[in-house]
Amino acid sequence: RPNLFILDQVCSRFSVYRYPGLLMASTSSPYFQSEDSTKKSAASRGANSKSQNRKRRSQPVPIAYEESVGEAADELVAAAPAPAKWEAQLANIKLMRADKSAPVDNMGCHTLADGAAEPKTFRYQVLLSLMLSSQTKDEVTAAAMARLRRHGCTLDNILATDNAELGRLIYPVGFWKKKVDYIKRASQALKDSHSGDIPDSVAGLCSLPGVGPKMAHIAMRCAWDRLTGIGVDTHVHRIAARLGWTKKAKEPEDTRKQLEAWLPREHWSEVNQLLVGFGQQLCTPVNPRCSDCLNKAVCPSAKLSKAKISKSETV
Repeated sequence: RPNLFILDQVCSRFSVYRYPGLLMASTSSPYFQSEDSTKKSAASRGANSKSQNRKRRSQPVPIAYEESVGEAADELVAAAPAPAKWEAQLANIKLMRADKSAPVDNMGCHTLADGAAEPKTFRYQVLLSLMLSSQTKDEVTAAAMARLRRHGCTLDNILATDNAELGRLIYPVGFWKKKVDYIKRASQALKDSHSGDIPDSVAGLCSLPGVGPKMAHIAMRCAWDRLTGIGVDTHVHRIAARLGWTKKAKEPEDTRKQLEAWLPREHWSEVNQLLVGFGQQLCTPVNPRCSDCLNKAVCPSAKLSKAKISKSETV
């Protein structure tokens, strides 16, 4: 260990006033520290090194959403390997859905807005149809939208309609009382903050009462003709898990992120309608028709007994 007298002489010789860093470097040197502090310092450096290595190993490779016109990337999605048999599974689903005979094909939200209406009104109707569709069968949503259009489905007219009348028009959609409140509050926000139009971004749409990511991504595609992500409802959430396309996805938003991490972007626009119709006709929540499914040889859930189909899939 250095003698303090010698150190003082060295510092004087080299003038610590001209080279102040010399004294700082000397006193911070591990040779100048006590044995205990030296051990603690070494342990701390080792722990930090291990922590940094773990972070480097676990940090996902970010892949930005493709930018839409005039819109920055919405979020980063971590890349992930694709499931082994997804291409065969998707091809089989397309074959089974070729006739487009499911309710979503004829009564889905993309069919319910008035294409001849003024653009702002058309986009507003797309948004309303999506808000009504949550936890509601397509047939019920389509009937409610038909009543709204006969009543006059414009922003100003809906705002002028009292809550009781609006409730009668949309009943019996799921949670219709809450939806009356959501529709009124969202409509007022559009009038006050968005010049009477719906927002042109996922973040803006999700800021509206009663609008979540699934609705926002579908609205962006149907109302603005811009692909921002995959719309995931209970059908997509359930079927993706059964096919082995997701792992331990607890919520639809978890499913969306996992799908977007590996599914090629060219399939994003079609996968919602494909899987929703498939879920309505074959891969139903209860008693799925596995024996009639072209994927029975490549689906990891095809051999499950009815008792093993999770009750959570019936939501």
